[in-house]
This record gives sequence, C-alpha cells and structure tokens, in this order.
Amino acid sequence: MVTVAVLALAATGNAQLQHGFYKGKCNGADVEAVVQSIVRARFARENPIAAYLLRMQFHECVINGCDGGLLIDGPGTEKTATPNLSVKGYDVIADIKAELERRCPGVVSCADIQILAARDAVALARGAAYSVRTGRRDRRRSSASDVKLPSPEYTAQQTTAYYGRLGLSAFDTVLLLGAHTVGVTHCSVIKPRLYSYGGKAGATDPTMDPSYASVYKKYVCPNVASSDSNIVFLDDQWSALKVDNHYYRNLQLRRGVLACDQNLYNDGSTRWIVDLLANNTGLFTSLFPQVLIKLSEVNVLTGTQGEIRKVCNKFN
Repeated sequence: MVTVAVLALAATGNAQLQHGFYKGKCNGADVEAVVQSIVRARFARENPIAAYLLRMQFHECVINGCDGGLLIDGPGTEKTATPNLSVKGYDVIADIKAELERRCPGVVSCADIQILAARDAVALARGAAYSVRTGRRDRRRSSASDVKLPSPEYTAQQTTAYYGRLGLSAFDTVLLLGAHTVGVTHCSVIKPRLYSYGGKAGATDPTMDPSYASVYKKYVCPNVASSDSNIVFLDDQWSALKVDNHYYRNLQLRRGVLACDQNLYNDGSTRWIVDLLANNTGLFTSLFPQVLIKLSEVNVLTGTQGEIRKVCNKFN
C-alpha cells in the first residue's frame, strides 16, 4: 500500500517551474532565505502562522490555481468571498514582498511567495523540510464568483471528486486534509453536526464519539447564538500547532471535528488511507510535503503569462 501511495503522488507538474528559479536574479540576495527569515521571525511571535499560511495555500490554489488571486483587495475579489473572510496571514506575505521589492524590484511573484512561505511554515511547525519549484506568475484576475470551496459537510465521495478535478487522487485528498492537523474552525461550522444532523432538530451526528459531542455541547459550543464564534481546534489542542498524524488517529476514534474529515473514515473507500497514515507517523511526515507540492503546481502561470506585481494586493 505504501507503493500505491507513492505512485498516487506522482505528478508531471509544470515544466517551466524550476528548483532555484530565482538564483542569481535578485542582486545577490537568496530569495528563499529572505522568505524563510521573515516567516521564522513571525512564527517566533505567533506560531499559529503555520496554520494561517497552510490554509492560505489551500484557499489560493484550489481556485484558478496558485496565482495570487486571493491576495487582491477590492470589492468583488476572491478575498471578499464568504469562505475567505477568515483567511489570515496576508500581512506576512506583504512584508516578504516589500523586502524582496527592496532587494530586487519586479522579480519575485506573489504566487511564489505564498508557496515558499507555506513551505517554511510547515517545517517550523515540526513538519518535514522540503523544496519547491518556483517561477510562478501572478494572474490579473480575482473574482469572488469563482470561489467555490468544498463544504465541511461533504461526504468522502464528494470530497475526493472535488479534488479530483484538480488532478489529485483519493490518496492525495486524504493526505491533503491532514493539513487539519493544525488550525481551528468555529462553532457555527460544527453546530449542524451537534444540533441538527440530517436536518432534524436536536439530532447529533451518530458517527461522532458521544463523549466528545457531549463536551462540545456543554463547554465549547452550547446551542446559543453567542457561541457561534467560539474557536474549535481541528486537532486535540495539545497537538493543534504541530504538523503530525494525530488528526488521523482522531478520525479512528470518531473524533473528527468536521463532518468532511470524519467521513473519510466512515467511507470504506478512504478508510484504509486514514488507517495507513494514522498508524505510520513517518509515512505522513514524508508524504505530506509531496501533496502540498502537487497542489502548489495546479494551473500555474509561467513564462510571460500574467505579471509580477509590485505589491501583492493590487494589480500593476
């Protein structure tokens, strides 16, 4: 099964992306070292930045590819779409861009900065270090109407179909959702599982560990409107700032926070993948970067396509 997993991650990628694309192009500066130093400094002050930057890569790359569209300010842009209103980390990207523009104006794309920053954040959160190819360009399009993200209520079949259109396999999909090992959601998102499962008033999702559901109802997400914005960790709180495989172990215990996560274990077609990753810490650690790389090369612009923005939140 490990061989199957590795084969599933194989991807052709974009031939114009290269390792070390910016080498010798930034007036003697090491572009990737600049990105890493700024991310590291921010992580030292605010370690949830790993979750912010991972989430940003996901929200960016699944809509029109990894093209910087999410970063654009203004009415009707991707950033204004409801699912993106809680995305954080824009200021880190802006700081990196400003420093790189100071060193080599008009050279490094915002799209590449996002991917490099997410890569560095994963390593800082105790994940594996990995290399990525660069050479992306920034797209001159950003529209809220393009933003169609997978629902937290999706079945396993719906989830794998969504990512399948991006060229990701079922194995890739289960591995990618391991990003939920870090980060949070809010009570408003999981209340349907607790209080109105299947559209039935008072019903709780029977696939959720009853003791866990009881804790959420009593202490975290009581059934009152004032609790809607309360934070819920997507992994156990002690593990929620580490990139590890504990997320999958929780699915085995029926303690997945989001329905779409728990459904990966409830469905026999993906359960074996959850079991494989839950029972082998080293396998998740080694393969998780590979799916992030695969996602980072979806539908990118290269060569003379698009532009290199002067600032990341505005088109040139």
